[in-house]
Amino acid sequence: MSANYMLPSAGYFDNWLILFEQIPPYALADIGIGISIGVSVLGAAWGIFTTGSSLVGAAIKAPRIRSKNLISVIFCEAVAIYGVIIAIILSTKMSTPEDYKSNAPEAACNTMEALRSSWPQLPDAGANCQGSLYMKQLLFPAYAIFNAGICVGFSNLFCGVCVGITGSGCALADAQNGTLFVKILIIEIFGSALGLFGVIVGIIMSSPAAIK
Repeated sequence: MSANYMLPSAGYFDNWLILFEQIPPYALADIGIGISIGVSVLGAAWGIFTTGSSLVGAAIKAPRIRSKNLISVIFCEAVAIYGVIIAIILSTKMSTPEDYKSNAPEAACNTMEALRSSWPQLPDAGANCQGSLYMKQLLFPAYAIFNAGICVGFSNLFCGVCVGITGSGCALADAQNGTLFVKILIIEIFGSALGLFGVIVGIIMSSPAAIK
């Protein structure tokens, strides 16, 4: 099947989602796990860069802020830890692929025309289509892990940016007025909770998923 045949202009279901269906379920789940850890680390690095540079600069004029403002860096690092935890949890939901029977030679699901006409069901209620049925059973957990990874990754990305910018302002404000530290720290704590929301939703999304 050529690449042009897969594009909407060729009339193949007129849907870009067909491109995602060309990705094997195991690869789709691995991409979700990679997004979970990779984007979370990106958010943590972004936050540490933002708050760390302000902390080092402000500490030149007010050395007293160096120790207590390190908590902002810790909050940013926690964002990466969230991604690591979720990546480990999602990885445990995958196991070595099992051997399964291929479709029978006479099965209707071996032809593209039959698959197109019966979409989204399998032709003949999946008769003699053991291979296709097995792949359909893998799609749900694969998409669940993929979407959980996206949810956690981008939640932690924005959480890291939020905590980094708030921590940067906290360091600068503390250098000018020490009484402002606790007040801005409360705001920073609420910002760090954004990542936890993504972690909770990601765990719930992936809880029924198991690829084996």
